[in-house]
Amino acid sequence: MSDGTATVEDLDVRLEKHRVELTGYCYRMLGSSFEAEDAVQDTLVRAWRSYDKFEGRSSMRSWLYRIATNVCLDMLSAGNKRARPMDLTDSTPLTQAALNPRPDHTWLEPMPDARVLPVVEDPAEAAVAKESVRLAFMAALQQLPPKQRAVLILREVLAWKASEVAELLGTTVASVNSALQRARATLAESDGAAARAATSDPLDEEQQKLLDRYVAAFEGYDMTALTALLHEDAVMTMPPFDLWLSGPEDITGFMTTLGAPCANSHLVPVAVNGLPGFAQYKPNPETGGYTAWAVQVLETSEGRITGFHCFLDTQRWFPLFGLPLDLEGDADKTE
Repeated sequence: MSDGTATVEDLDVRLEKHRVELTGYCYRMLGSSFEAEDAVQDTLVRAWRSYDKFEGRSSMRSWLYRIATNVCLDMLSAGNKRARPMDLTDSTPLTQAALNPRPDHTWLEPMPDARVLPVVEDPAEAAVAKESVRLAFMAALQQLPPKQRAVLILREVLAWKASEVAELLGTTVASVNSALQRARATLAESDGAAARAATSDPLDEEQQKLLDRYVAAFEGYDMTALTALLHEDAVMTMPPFDLWLSGPEDITGFMTTLGAPCANSHLVPVAVNGLPGFAQYKPNPETGGYTAWAVQVLETSEGRITGFHCFLDTQRWFPLFGLPLDLEGDADKTE
């Protein structure tokens, strides 16, 4: 009995080692944090149950990716694809701004880096991994048919050989190469946002100074200082609302009207989607402390903020990031 228990525990440990990279793969496929984690759990359960049929002709890693791919393709068979607000509507002038929510399954969801980016020693490999979970690239992936999406991720992000992908998908090398070519062409036609959101890893000194200035401007609700940090084409989004704003004037105008209750907020740094981000806590007049309000994801380029994305469903996002929903009134502003 003890030998059997040891074997089961050993298998659990071996499967668990692959959780983060599998979550990253499923997240890129599905565009949803929670669906990705469900897909990985389903993958590991299927692997555990069918391990006696695993003959070792491929590595355990390849076998798990095959199961995960099938799980994701099944989940995508309904044809739903995640999006950002600017993928669905035109930008709204501030004078017409209205907060219209759409269902959760509409939106591309944020994801903590730690849940999808395995620790790797090669800086180039780490950079590719981070770039491949950024919101703009994730949105572009969602434009691809599911099998093209899988081929592109396996070949371009995970650096699998065409023959390995063909074996995983049960198809030919020629078919894999053709799918990759079509996927690349689709991505090339998407807007240049993915190329423009350039962030170094780790953050260089100038980028860190930009973030420091952003925190000071946002927490102080200094719209003049914030305007100086925003690119002229900067966009602001607020899922689950389909509203999105373009340009510093409309963004700061919104923040001083509909967004005015965010004044005197407290920002806590988070690593999200391979980009700098913050958990925003809004003042709570009833407690004298702060209440969770949004996970902010920032896109930057050439010393300016180009994207300012606020995910407002705090009951879902803050636990995902391991963050409390409330802070005491003496929250450390230097954090």
